[in-house]
Amino acid sequence: MLDRSFIRQIESLQHEGIPFCIATIVDARGSIPQIVGARAIFTRKGLAHGTVGGGTLESMCQKKALDLLEGAASTHFQRYNLQKDLGMTCGGELALFFEVHRRELTWNIVIFGAGHVAQTLCRFLVELDCHVVCVDTRAEWLERLPRNDKLEACRVGDYCDGIDRIVPGADVILMTMGHGSDMPILKAIENRKIPIAHLGVIGSDAKSGIVRRQLAADGLPHEFIDSIVCPLGDKVGNNTPAEVAVGIVSQLLRLRNGK
Repeated sequence: MLDRSFIRQIESLQHEGIPFCIATIVDARGSIPQIVGARAIFTRKGLAHGTVGGGTLESMCQKKALDLLEGAASTHFQRYNLQKDLGMTCGGELALFFEVHRRELTWNIVIFGAGHVAQTLCRFLVELDCHVVCVDTRAEWLERLPRNDKLEACRVGDYCDGIDRIVPGADVILMTMGHGSDMPILKAIENRKIPIAHLGVIGSDAKSGIVRRQLAADGLPHEFIDSIVCPLGDKVGNNTPAEVAVGIVSQLLRLRNGK
């Protein structure tokens, strides 16, 4: 059973955006230095919380965690004979399960604007396996968002201040109050060369043309302009916020799955 201090440590690391790896003893035979179910959290700096037994075993877990934090895998399973593999005198065997928690390995979605469509969209997205950040300048709209561990409401003085919340490889959606507030965000994203999976802007065909022509006139690269998905969302219904949000979710899932 996870104790509250362990959960608080995980929440703290997630809030700060610090990558971490949890090592858990999931099986054992014979004598081992901890119990089945023992857990330890490792960051790139070393042991952050808990223990799987200390000594040589924990040192090995720390090394494995560091390797995983630098790699692409999100999980790893390994069985050890403590005497043969680690030179320990315990003589038992155990199996460890490693879970890597790194935002780059998560489906990250950043939404600029917390208006009517975003309100419904966020309620759909938190039902999926993703992490959502919704950025807005208006506290009253952010307060209407659902309370969910998968969703962060981010209030900023200027929309461009929210650029720092974009994790490399994220999907980014612009649905602010209008064209005037979307354009500075687009320019800031291109200026900082942020690697984005997909960049979408809500609007009509007419708005799409205006946005692309203005960005071209301002000297932005054609490769960036062509990468913008606008209008955003599959046309699966009418223009009510709920049905627009359904179309956006549909398109995001297709794009995520490479279809």
